[in-house]
Amino acid sequence: MSLHSYTAYIEFDPDTGLYVGTIPALPGAHTQGATLDELLLNLKEVIVLCLEERGSSAEPLGEDNFVGVQQVTVEV
Repeated sequence: MSLHSYTAYIEFDPDTGLYVGTIPALPGAHTQGATLDELLLNLKEVIVLCLEERGSSAEPLGEDNFVGVQQVTVEV
């Protein structure tokens, strides 16, 4: 067993009141949770499921190219 680290993009959806998380390096890896703790547990579960589905014969995953987050303010 080996450790894998992935970047998650997390947003809050005011319409549903849920946190939504996506793992860009794993196509199809997205989930939601009522709290950030619940979201983290759900993200871990979906990552494991995606990796299991890929199987050991799958091609290596692409690199996680996350750079950062920047808040941009404009006057309109």
